[in-house]
Amino acid sequence: MAEGHSPLAQFEIKRWVPIQVGDIDVSFTNSATFMALTVIGVSAFLVLGMRRHALVPGRWQSMAELSYVFIANLVKDTVGTEGRPYFPFIFTVFMFVLFGNLFGMVPYGFTFTSHIVVTFTMAIVVFMGVTVIALIKHKLHFFTFFMPPGVPLIMAPLLVPIEIISYLSRPVSLSVRLFANMLAGHTLLKVFAGFVVALGLFGAFPLAFIVALTALEIVIAFLQAFVFTILTCLYLNDALHLH
Repeated sequence: MAEGHSPLAQFEIKRWVPIQVGDIDVSFTNSATFMALTVIGVSAFLVLGMRRHALVPGRWQSMAELSYVFIANLVKDTVGTEGRPYFPFIFTVFMFVLFGNLFGMVPYGFTFTSHIVVTFTMAIVVFMGVTVIALIKHKLHFFTFFMPPGVPLIMAPLLVPIEIISYLSRPVSLSVRLFANMLAGHTLLKVFAGFVVALGLFGAFPLAFIVALTALEIVIAFLQAFVFTILTCLYLNDALHLH
């Protein structure tokens, strides 16, 4: 299969504005462009949606308010009232991942959440953030998190390393889950799109499958943003309340 028609060609990083600072390549790429568009898109959605502050909201304002209330309730249900100061960050994470996923569904768009370097960077920021919060709040008592309550002390040499490994693997599992789902879904779409072209008049079935798969991918785009956000909330809950 030619490189340009490869299902993985859509994930290629391309330099749109080459910039070299010494030996460091800081070029503005297609990935950076769609990250910037995501920030602009989220800002426009919220600012323009709430600009009228209507008592009876229209559809746009309703969507903006529903997204706000949805995450506010998620934080309240998973973290409690102590999670309120962290709502802006969690809401930002949700909207950034959601719009990034959705922009990747636009024809000729680029899905930056399908790159492990992007999702891992977000995951490591979340991981380091909740760890710092836990250390500030609980200080040395934080390390009791690695010894489940009620477990006999004799089990500590076995359980503590397992708990530490499980804790350190959080950014890996958080990033891989988002990256793998977006990568697999877009690759599958590209593969079936190739069948439509190759089969000509007989490509109706693959085309119908693509339409259904596209709808499913839009749902997955929301679900993956939700999963990334709720796991962030759960990690924050652990940091604030330990066990």
